[in-house]
Amino acid sequence: MTSIIGKTIKGQTYYYSREVARVGGKPKIVSQRYLGKAADIEAAIAGATVMPDRTRHLAFGDVAAVWEMLERLHLAEIVDDVVGARRSDAGASVGTYIALAALNRVVDPCSKLAFSDWWDTTAGDRWLRLSPGALDHRRFWEAMDAIGEDDLQQIERRLVAAMVETFAVDLSGLVLDMTNFATWIDSGNDRAAIAQRGHSKQKRNDLRICGLALVVSTDGGVPLVSHAYPGNKPDVTQFGATVNELVTRFSTLLFDDAGGDDDLPDERLTLVYDAGQNSNDNYELLDSTPLHFVGSLPPSDHPELLAVPKDAYSVVDNDAFPGLVAFETTKVVFGKERRLVVCHSKALHEKQSRGFTQTLAKTHRQLAELAARLSRGKTRKSREKVEADLAAIVAPRWVSRVMTITLVGEDPAELRLSFAIDEDARAALETELFGKRILFSDKTPDEAATAQIVAEYRSQEAVESDFRQMKDVKVVSFSPMFHFTESKIRVHVFYCVVALMVARLMVREADQAGLHLSVRALLQSLAGIEETLLLYQGERGRPRARRMLTEKDATQTRLYDLFNLDSYAPKR
Repeated sequence: MTSIIGKTIKGQTYYYSREVARVGGKPKIVSQRYLGKAADIEAAIAGATVMPDRTRHLAFGDVAAVWEMLERLHLAEIVDDVVGARRSDAGASVGTYIALAALNRVVDPCSKLAFSDWWDTTAGDRWLRLSPGALDHRRFWEAMDAIGEDDLQQIERRLVAAMVETFAVDLSGLVLDMTNFATWIDSGNDRAAIAQRGHSKQKRNDLRICGLALVVSTDGGVPLVSHAYPGNKPDVTQFGATVNELVTRFSTLLFDDAGGDDDLPDERLTLVYDAGQNSNDNYELLDSTPLHFVGSLPPSDHPELLAVPKDAYSVVDNDAFPGLVAFETTKVVFGKERRLVVCHSKALHEKQSRGFTQTLAKTHRQLAELAARLSRGKTRKSREKVEADLAAIVAPRWVSRVMTITLVGEDPAELRLSFAIDEDARAALETELFGKRILFSDKTPDEAATAQIVAEYRSQEAVESDFRQMKDVKVVSFSPMFHFTESKIRVHVFYCVVALMVARLMVREADQAGLHLSVRALLQSLAGIEETLLLYQGERGRPRARRMLTEKDATQTRLYDLFNLDSYAPKR
């Protein structure tokens, strides 16, 4: 039942619309909305326009959509169930803090110190009520410290299981790859053994790094297994731990219903990875698991295969892979006879040729500069040091095979250099190596045609794209990462992977609805749905507030419906 009541405060009467309903058999006020003073109501009825004194624009669409995905994944509930109930003096549960951290990583990555200020620019406080001070950076740290390494593994297992069930992600194709991320940890910090000096793939050799192995689905590039490891460990040494976790996590999917652990299912999952994971130990492990695999071999390690004439190659599939030809054979590699697919791609050949031309141009400039210095006769370098300089100049891949260099003279003033590109040697190099890949697999031709092997190997783009996304500083980013203890770094890695999972699921949902958008484009479109806060200042007291959403275009309207944003929108 709805009624209008008046309240007299300091001689002024203020009117409210009140709705009363029975709750548990007893009458209870379920809704109360402020209407204003009599003059305000009269002006509204008369059609008069009351202008707000000021407005604010709050982030809504992207924040609400990501939160909706986190709710569907039950992230906070899973974390709280594993970690346990929050302390009585905590601002929010541990799961809520992790969900907030993941939300921020997707939308607008910032430090925990800056989080509270960022949160104030969003409409999130309407659907997530938090006490004052709950978003202090120290509360986040306390929540992160409450999660142990074993907890993280259990949480991710349960989260991925919920994700696969909720979103029906196809697991038949799996891709594994590894990368590393720079940290800002002092060299003398002994509380973060995971951050070590190593080969930085971000070219930040001045910083300590931590490694990350990911297994993602070819269905949308959604993360399924993550494994963080010290940055000084070679990638190949982490393959076993990642594969073992993969098999453990999906054991119910890897075995058929009738068989036991010794029976391989009819439909086995396929793991794809690059040649960097090749080792005898890794293939001994793979051969003992219920996994198919598709990998690759360095072409230069198999010269007899590169020497096979062109007429042995045949077209793979002109529609799916234009310009690709291949032949098949078998060879004993890593202890067993394997099926090999030797491919030649016209597009890859041309790309490698262009890149090599650029490399040769740079080499030519460096040699010309050195030859000019020597011709002036004023160098003080001995012949041995000049030869060392020449070795460094021709060190890039394949250059020494096609560049002929002649250095004459013994004394520094008499040294002279001449050089030229051997075009015949370059042509032979291109014929031998350019455009060629050697793929290999445990799948028989009856289990997978040549085109399928090629398609599965090329699915590595899914995980490579994920790593590029995590290194995007604007959205779904690993950086900034200003944590300085082992436990916090591992938790940071976890919620960054969750952020990637959410982003990929959102793109996948949009794609299935006919909206083909990148992560950035999707979030940018959602961010365009803002919440406008209209503030009306009365004669005294706090201003009245009215909220509404900004106008939506056609794409935003579809995304609004797809991600159930109406349940988060302000009610008029």
